[in-house]
Amino acid sequence: MVKEGFYYTESHEWVKVDGENAYIGITDYAQHELGDIVFVELPEVGDEIAANDSFGSIEAVKAVEDLISPISGEIISINLDLEDQPELINKSAFEDGWIIKVRLSDIDELDKMLPATDYKKIIEE
Repeated sequence: MVKEGFYYTESHEWVKVDGENAYIGITDYAQHELGDIVFVELPEVGDEIAANDSFGSIEAVKAVEDLISPISGEIISINLDLEDQPELINKSAFEDGWIIKVRLSDIDELDKMLPATDYKKIIEE
């Protein structure tokens, strides 16, 4: 499943813009490929992140993967529910499974991301 109105990366992260802020998570495709998610390493609120930098990791039965930020900004919220329920990403990758919320520092970075139609082509190949 690919949702319209989101921005995507080739490494399977998504961004949903909310005013000057944005939510970041991993796509439904990514969670399906990883399998059952058992742990999410979350950053701290107040941390600054830069596009293409790791901000944590996600551990699944099959693998451990770094979480790569597609955008730059200040982390203003983390999804604390993932500490006790990392499987929320498996159940609801686009809603309940969001990972961090960031105050965007450069909205132009979104132009480097993929719209839903282009991301669909990548995962269908």
